[in-house]
Amino acid sequence: MHVTHDHTAPIAETVAFDDFLKIDIRIGTIVAVDPFPEARKPALKLTIDFGAVIGTKRSSAQITEHYTADALIGRQVAAVVNFPPRQIGKFMSEVLTLGFPDENGAVVLVAPDLHVPDGGRLF
Repeated sequence: MHVTHDHTAPIAETVAFDDFLKIDIRIGTIVAVDPFPEARKPALKLTIDFGAVIGTKRSSAQITEHYTADALIGRQVAAVVNFPPRQIGKFMSEVLTLGFPDENGAVVLVAPDLHVPDGGRLF
């Protein structure tokens, strides 16, 4: 499956609502940020707290264009929590942090307008 990050891409194929429900997107708070100098593309290692049920998970995110480590601590982000972990170099990324491309293709993170409890599921 090829995913494009172009804002002019055509709409994806139609899927059933039950397929959407298979993707578990949760909100979490970034509690730690570490550099990831060995990544092929500039990235940061995020530690995200998804609350008592899911706990803390790690994610590699190519978000260095718009975000600094200090600015990310305490920020809520949305992530897919039920994809299999993905090995990125020596780092195991456990969740997929979600974002949209800006006009130059750099990632802009997805976050709620208001603070919500960590672990809340998108519906």
